[in-house]
Amino acid sequence: MISLITNPIIISVILLCALCLCRVNVLLALIVSSVAGGLLGHIKLSEVMNIFINGMGGNSETALSYILLGAFAASMTHTGLAPVLAKKIANIIQSKKYLLIFILTGIAILSQNLIPVHIAFIPILIPPLLVIMNKLKIDRRAVACALAFGLKAPYIVIPAGFGLIFQGLIAENLVQNGVEVVKNDVWKSTWILGFAMFIGFLVAIFITYRKSRQYQNLEVKQVEEKEDLRLTKNHYITLGAAILTLVVQLWTNSLPLGALVGLAVIFGLKAIDHDKMDKLINEGVGLMGYVAFVMLVAAGFASVMKATGSIDTLVNSITPYMMSSKLIATALMLFVGLFITMGIGTSFGTIPILAVLYVPICVKLGFSIPSIIIVLAAAAALGDAGSPASDTTLGPTAGLDADGQHNHIWDTCVPTFLHYNIPIILAALISVLIFK
Repeated sequence: MISLITNPIIISVILLCALCLCRVNVLLALIVSSVAGGLLGHIKLSEVMNIFINGMGGNSETALSYILLGAFAASMTHTGLAPVLAKKIANIIQSKKYLLIFILTGIAILSQNLIPVHIAFIPILIPPLLVIMNKLKIDRRAVACALAFGLKAPYIVIPAGFGLIFQGLIAENLVQNGVEVVKNDVWKSTWILGFAMFIGFLVAIFITYRKSRQYQNLEVKQVEEKEDLRLTKNHYITLGAAILTLVVQLWTNSLPLGALVGLAVIFGLKAIDHDKMDKLINEGVGLMGYVAFVMLVAAGFASVMKATGSIDTLVNSITPYMMSSKLIATALMLFVGLFITMGIGTSFGTIPILAVLYVPICVKLGFSIPSIIIVLAAAAALGDAGSPASDTTLGPTAGLDADGQHNHIWDTCVPTFLHYNIPIILAALISVLIFK
């Protein structure tokens, strides 16, 4: 028990969360927590920083994707497509606040599976709608939960887009550790986690945050009013580029390449003049640069934690308690997964770490294949909603805080943590009892 309490990753994640709750910037909190974890792991300070900086490359593809997708999203503003879509949505919803929340949830789902721009659509589409939200007195915490659901649940349940990547990682890592699973079988087990998240989503918008909340109508930068709602040639080119981005991403398994092709179409067909290229890229960096850099720093944090050996130590310290019960074993594995993902900020990167450690334990205890899939998926996904360093929380904040009235930790991280991590834990524990 003492080794568990003094484990570097436990202390680092607790420190990270405490600093963020005290409103310390996420980037600084990650760096400080990394240094603290490294020193606790008996690594010299200079070596900690070397490991941290070298490890930042682990999320380089993700960071590049966000910058290019940010530029692609900015192009939707320059062609006028985003304001037109925002105005159309405003005309549809009128005074129906729940309709707006469900529309935004649907768009978030499509951003994961149909047109994989991920969170890049949020800082473009959400700011023009803030005035409407203020008028309807919508609690933005409900919108944050809705967007987080749309960003997270699809990759757990739907085998397309980012879901195909996540479920493919689960299948590959299970096979590598001696459990025969095909990629298409994963969603047939993980649907129970998605259903649990859906329950959390309904609780958030209809119970917890159903009451009105007052916001001031403050000026939002880069929001233009569009009276003409007709789609022009440039709008259709932009939509075509978005579809081509999806096709290239699915064909090559490279999101940066897909975004690059989409930008090439927009500039090649002159939906945007070439002389605006520098401005567009700069806006892309402005929209998504902070999120991209947080992901890079999170990868550095993960590298330091791996270098301390604290993940293996953490699992080994709880393994003796697992052998008495499948239920206890599942609870302990979920606990470890939560701490790892809360720190790293990515469920995708957590899968390979956990699979090596968890699959042998599950096999030894006689877990069924569906149970192993659910435990691994749940342990990896836990903490993605709620982590200060996760794109699932950074994305909603990027849009909802456009006028400075939405706090990243208290209005996004805490609500999403409570409404999604608790249902996932309960669903995973129940599934172990059901899928024997």
